Amino acid sequence: MEHVCWFRSPVGALSVTVCDNAVTALRFGSFGVPFDSAETWPPVLRQAVAELREYFDGRRREFTLPLAPQGTPFQQEVWAALREIPYGRTCTYGEIAARIGRPRASRAVGMANNRNPIGIVVPCHRVVGASGALVGYAAGLPVKEALLRLEAEHK
Repeated sequence: MEHVCWFRSPVGALSVTVCDNAVTALRFGSFGVPFDSAETWPPVLRQAVAELREYFDGRRREFTLPLAPQGTPFQQEVWAALREIPYGRTCTYGEIAARIGRPRASRAVGMANNRNPIGIVVPCHRVVGASGALVGYAAGLPVKEALLRLEAEHK
């Protein structure tokens, strides 16, 4: 059964979707039911909100949530590589492409990054352009900048 809730964060409303005891999506915006309005959320949903709040408080650097993002095998490979970027660090699309053994696939990595259904937890905000410039983020560059600044402050 799928459950969707939203809660307020320092970067705006975040909506968490879980299905079969795993997080399947984390989106910017208020979708579903407000988290604080229900007491019977599944444990994984309560864990997701708790870990995200700890992240925003600077007390969590790694997420332990069970994840089940839906995507192609290539996207899954890219998303797994994103999860290996250390807290407070950035890397380029080209570095991710090389990491997955496809050094000429920077643009394809960018497209997979763009389709990441579990933002923040799968830290696509840590990927920057070849020059180190902040480029592309579904929630907008100010949010990407805020996430990177938060991690730099608590590193």
